[in-house]
Order: sequence, then structure tokens, then C-alpha cells
Amino acid sequence: MKKIYVLILCTLLIPEMAKAQTADLCRGKYFTEAQGAAFLSAHVPTDLKSWKSRAEKIRAQIKSGMELKELPPRPKSQAVIHSKRVMDGYTVENVYFESLPGVFVTGNLYRPTLEEKSYAGILCPHGHDGKAEGRMREQTQVRCANLAKMGAVVFTWDMLGYGDSKQCSHDIKKSLKLQTINSVRALDFLMEQRGVDAKRIGITGESGGGTQSFLLAALDPRISVSIPCVMISAHFFGGCNCESGMPIHKKGDTYQTNNVEIAALTAPRPMIMISDGADWTSNTPLVEYPFMQKIYALYGQASKLEQVHLAKDVHDYGPNKRMAMYPFVAKHLGLHLSRIQDAQGNFQESKTLLSAQELAAYNTLNPIPTHARMGDAAISALLD
Repeated sequence: MKKIYVLILCTLLIPEMAKAQTADLCRGKYFTEAQGAAFLSAHVPTDLKSWKSRAEKIRAQIKSGMELKELPPRPKSQAVIHSKRVMDGYTVENVYFESLPGVFVTGNLYRPTLEEKSYAGILCPHGHDGKAEGRMREQTQVRCANLAKMGAVVFTWDMLGYGDSKQCSHDIKKSLKLQTINSVRALDFLMEQRGVDAKRIGITGESGGGTQSFLLAALDPRISVSIPCVMISAHFFGGCNCESGMPIHKKGDTYQTNNVEIAALTAPRPMIMISDGADWTSNTPLVEYPFMQKIYALYGQASKLEQVHLAKDVHDYGPNKRMAMYPFVAKHLGLHLSRIQDAQGNFQESKTLLSAQELAAYNTLNPIPTHARMGDAAISALLD
């Protein structure tokens, strides 16, 4: 009789719980532009103490909403690094390592060829694209190569369903949770690389990679510099499960935030906001940036926040955005800007591209491990 009662109770409660979670999801253009601007105006903190209190609430809800109050244990298996290629001023290697039992992160490691006492470390998450090229796209390869030439050890990895990450699709229900775990483990991996200076760690990505950039900086103080490109918006919350598929922005009628406040959790660490005129960052100079300035000013660190708005640009990590990023990371991570400049100071990017086969984490000599979990159901069960 007791079992029957519990079953009936669960039957009644589970749909209501599902409705509550769905109501707490802020998808895509959840606010209008006017509502987004009004929300920020209503949440300008009066002093540093009140902001720190608000920041802790935001951070706590992010962890709670993505079911990551505590990170799962890190697997003890060793990363596999192979297929080294020596390029002009940098090397490229193919990588895979375990983030959860049977779940693997796949990517590429770029290193400078010039020896130094220490190196900055930079994570380069990629955004969404229709061909699912991800880290193999021209804009990602070019970015990573030139940051390596400047003196950084750079790691770029596949988002779920992209490149070699085919253990599950990109749109599983809890992709936000798994991609965040993968990002933390990517940071662990990067910081373990020979010569990487733990005090000089940056992250920069575009679109969905921009979301990963400000989320990881919000949650992990090891990130020294954050550059979320074409993503910080007062009204747009991300249109994919990997950005807004779990309740990190809202909890019933008692709590609401947006991506600008989440990005502000980076303060007072250096950040440059790169925006364009063709997407949800078109209002950045008038809406998002002024709010962020006020947060940085509370710490007395207004000079650590910069903004570049490219009104005629589109939603990508194209040349103009990279030209804005390079001097900023050189300044705050101690990189050598001159290594990618000509005698007149003009940027001369290395644009040698490798094929998907050359960049593949898995090949005949390095196949995907036999204990890898495969399929949406298997990965989702692990996350649950």
C-alpha cells in the first residue's frame, strides 16, 4: 500500500516539477531589448558589499541550476597527446582525455616553438556553426596559432557533437552541465602543461564559446583574463541547451539574473567585451558596457575593463575581433605582440590550416577507448 501511495505521489509531483523547471528556463530572447536594459538599470549595486552579496547568489544559482554544487571526481586516467606537427613559430598536437568515467574531451594543443621560462595558458572554446566544424574552423585555428606564436600554450576542444566529440549529440537535455564539466577539466589539463604559469590563464571564445568563456570565469577563479566575444547581452540568454537549457538564470518568482550579471562575476579580473552590429550585442556600448563599468568601478579597477564595438561586423570571431583581442591578451597575459606584427606594427597572422583528419583526436594508432560511453541515453544517464 505504501509503494502504491509513493507511486501516486510521484505521478502527481513529477509533471509539476517538470513544469517548474521549464518555467525557470530563460531561452533565447527571453527579454525584449527594453526589458533587458530596464533589468540592468534596476540592478545597479550601490556599493561593493551589496554587489558581492548579489554575486554570491548568482554564482550559487548557476551551480544549483546546472546541478554542479560539487564537481564530480576527476578520472585518474592520463591524457593522450599525439601527432605533433611543427609549424611556423608553434606546434600543434592532438589530444583526448577523460572528464567523466567513459566521457572524453577531444581537442588540439598549440605550443610556442620559442623557449621561455614560463608561458601563459589560454583556453579557446568554439561557438556553434552549421557544419559542425567547431575547433577545426579557420577562425579557431588562426586564433589558436597566433596566440601560440605570441607565447601562450593554447587548448581548443570540441563542444558536444562537434569534431571528434560524437559520444552524444549537442542538444542533450543537460549539455550545459557536461560542457561546463569539460571546460573545468580542459582548464585542469592546460594548467598541467609544461611551463604554464598558473597566474596567467585566459579564456576566449565566440558565441556559444563566449558563453563558456564568461561562465567558466564566473565559476573558476583560476581564470585570470576573460574575453567573451559577441555574446554578452542583456536580453539574449543563449538559444541552445548548452547555454540556457538548465535553470541558471531564474528560480521561480524570487530570483532572476541575465548574462551580463553572470559576466560581471569576472570582475575585477581583466575583460574586454567584443561586440558587433548584427546580433544581440548591438546595444553593448549603450547598455551592457556601462553596467559592467559600474561593477569594475566598485573594485577601483575600471581600467581592467575594455570594450570594442564593431558596428559593421557580424556574429563571428573574424579578423577585426582578433585584432582587438591580441593587444589585450598581450597586455594582461604578458605575451609578445611583436611576433605577429610587421615592421610597421600591422598584424600578420599565420593562416596555415590543417585538415580535420590531421587534427583528429582519434585515429588508427589512437582509437577511442573501448570503455567510452556511447549515445545520448548513456551520457544522459551518467549526468542524471
